[in-house]
Amino acid sequence: MTVRSPADLLVLHAVRLIGFGQTAAIAQRFGLDPGETKELLLDAEAYGWVEHVAFAGDSGWTLTDRGRAEDERRLAAELDRAGGGDEVRDVHRAFLPLNALLLRACTDWQLRPAPGDRLAVNDHSDQVWDSRVVSELAGVDRALRPLADRLGSVLARFRGYDARFSAALARVRGGEGSWVDRTDVDSCHRVWFELHEDLIATLGLDRRTEA
Repeated sequence: MTVRSPADLLVLHAVRLIGFGQTAAIAQRFGLDPGETKELLLDAEAYGWVEHVAFAGDSGWTLTDRGRAEDERRLAAELDRAGGGDEVRDVHRAFLPLNALLLRACTDWQLRPAPGDRLAVNDHSDQVWDSRVVSELAGVDRALRPLADRLGSVLARFRGYDARFSAALARVRGGEGSWVDRTDVDSCHRVWFELHEDLIATLGLDRRTEA
């Protein structure tokens, strides 16, 4: 049976996944009530798990080191209760080669090597090049669906990554190329980054040393 996370954990975890966000964005991440989310954020702030900061003319919530440790502690306990540790670890192993493909596709979307300049910016004038990148993203999209199903069968909070990735890819195919890698919308790269962060947080891994 799929385990559903309590609201206070979802709020804390949403701050980690988003990185820096206002209350409304944090509530939206897991479809929570904004008023309840605000109260839970204030509780977490009192425990020293999150802090409200201003940055570059904007303000929002971010996780503290104590909050990161608390999030990982509670995620580990939740995974243990769900009895799905082996399944999530197996999905993570299948995720890693896809992660390499996704990162390469995003790099190729941003750069197109030219004679004498292997770091030339992709001006998107080469439709063959861009079509190949979109095709690679479509392959990642197809491979993600069964992995997302497996994760969602263990923990409900993992549901939706495949639908979000597919929606972003549909916008790319519709002519909105920035939805490959924009950081301020639910782009392919942003959705993938969140899923990666979700996996390593759930398994207590370090992104820099995972294998």
